[in-house]
Amino acid sequence: MAFTQARILIVADEPASVDLLERLLEPAGFVHLHSTSDPRQAAPMFEALAPDLVLLDLHMPQIDALKVIDELAGAGGAAYLPILMVAGTMTPQGRREALARGAKDFVSTPFHPDQVLLRIRTLLETRFLYSQIQSQNQVLEAKVQQRTEELEAAQIEIMERLARAAEFRDDDTGQHTERVGRMAARVAQEAGLPAPQVALIRQAAPLHDVGKIGIPDAVLLKRGTLTHEEFALVKTHTTIGTRILSGSRFGLLKLAEEIALCHHERWDGSGYGGLAGEDIPLAGRIVAVADVFDALIQKRPYKAAWPIEDAVAEIERQRHRQFDPTIVEAFLRVINRGPAVA
Repeated sequence: MAFTQARILIVADEPASVDLLERLLEPAGFVHLHSTSDPRQAAPMFEALAPDLVLLDLHMPQIDALKVIDELAGAGGAAYLPILMVAGTMTPQGRREALARGAKDFVSTPFHPDQVLLRIRTLLETRFLYSQIQSQNQVLEAKVQQRTEELEAAQIEIMERLARAAEFRDDDTGQHTERVGRMAARVAQEAGLPAPQVALIRQAAPLHDVGKIGIPDAVLLKRGTLTHEEFALVKTHTTIGTRILSGSRFGLLKLAEEIALCHHERWDGSGYGGLAGEDIPLAGRIVAVADVFDALIQKRPYKAAWPIEDAVAEIERQRHRQFDPTIVEAFLRVINRGPAVA
């Protein structure tokens, strides 16, 4: 921006002082001059005009100039707003106090026009450089934010594809993971979790069975009853999933790791890892309900689909045993308000 396009606010309680400064600036080409001889109007004018420079008379009987500086700061001024104090005389203490309040420079009266214009140009140059840096910072922050969002989106997409790859092995629709994620989020929301945590559970829950990648098809897709050894092998999908997801510094993957490990724990302590009650992470307790419900109502190679009513009744029967009773209550409220999950 050219210096002459700067918005300048002149504040002095004597019209003659205002006129003097305007007659100095106008011949120099400044065209956006605004002034007031009522210091009480300084803050409202400042808010309306957003000036690049304020010329402020120090000696104003109606109101202390230092108070005006405070009011300008309170009016939401920029982090760097040049305030040029115009004063006949000023003590060293007065200068220190004015600088502490936000003044950037001083000019004494009577003043030489060239001296005033030089100081105004210097202050405006600093102001415009600061504004350019701020604009550049905003552009960089926007680019960083965009890049961060792109990386997060890529991370989520990779997780979704990884979950889908694992699920296709025993769910030919590949939709079990998505359904569990949606139901887990609804239950989490009904249980009163904050929105950011609900969103994380929605994104992390689909990876609960990612460890199935490490289970042989002969065991995972077996139609008959599993032997003790085969069931022990199936149970390792929780620790396999944990190893796959471990070591990340991202909160989403940390939560997915926790869910993968704990979604087969039982409220009574008889689950895979032996955790019980509230020692089981909350996300694991939520996903446990969502996972079992969806598994019951879907057809699998080793079982027929249950009617939804029977599956809901089974979840209710297992409160205090397999499931956290408060999570079961939240689940039942979700089911009762519908629509039913198919």
